Amino acid sequence: PRGIWWLRASVLGLLNIGAFFALLFVAAFRLPGGVAATAGAIQPLVVVGLGALLVGERVTARAVSGGVIGVVGVGLLVLGPEAALDPVGVAAAVAGTLVMATGVVLTRRWTRPVDLATFTGWQLTAGGLVLVPVLLLVEGLPAGLTVRNGIGFLWLGVVGTGLAYGLWFRGLQRLPVSTTGVLVLVAPVVATLLGWVVLGQGLTPLQLVGMVLVLGAVAAPHVSVTRRAAAPSAPRPSVRPLSSTRGRRTSPGPASPGTRPDPRSPRRSCRPAGSPRRRTPADRPGRHQSG
Repeated sequence: PRGIWWLRASVLGLLNIGAFFALLFVAAFRLPGGVAATAGAIQPLVVVGLGALLVGERVTARAVSGGVIGVVGVGLLVLGPEAALDPVGVAAAVAGTLVMATGVVLTRRWTRPVDLATFTGWQLTAGGLVLVPVLLLVEGLPAGLTVRNGIGFLWLGVVGTGLAYGLWFRGLQRLPVSTTGVLVLVAPVVATLLGWVVLGQGLTPLQLVGMVLVLGAVAAPHVSVTRRAAAPSAPRPSVRPLSSTRGRRTSPGPASPGTRPDPRSPRRSCRPAGSPRRRTPADRPGRHQSG
């Protein structure tokens, strides 16, 4: 980075990668998946508020209602009777949501000065450096790595983090923050569908209702933006419609230099002031003389 982007890249790396990953895994280990997902579902509402403060986007009823419907839908989708509330886990989930929402808004506000891969690499590097001391103080290095562990690290590092964050940052630069904030609600839907397809888990009627609510909350802002962008512009009115001069005679105004007179206007002389008038047949002697 150069100039102010040393500070901005470090802040974005801390928010989007370092602090968010640490809080995410604390919440995942201390809370059931449904509780953690429901706590994270408040992110669209937080993004809407921060977007109004930091980016100047207008808070609309559609965005607020979509966020509320999304929270209800995620709750119906993932909460079960075994849900338990752990204070540390809940605090980590809420803090992670606030951290990520702030990172989303600041990424949208600070337009990246470099290509997407470099911009993503800055943040991954800064976030990784933040996590190194936490790793050494809390757990230390792993005792040994198997081939299975290596495949898992490659998947998490290359696909789940590098590629995923590159696509995420690309979307943040192209969409309003209110739209990108609600997209995080897709994650519980995908997890539920994967549990049904891969693990053979059943789907209850309440989960189906919650899935419909979440998909509706995700699609509503995007449809609104698409319609607004695709709306045809109104035709520009003509400066002087033909019907305004048809059927009536108007007195000609002074002609500007270098312009030709309108053939529909009464014929007028274009000779310079003070020059002799051209003679016409009526002026010739012996013709058309009056007594």
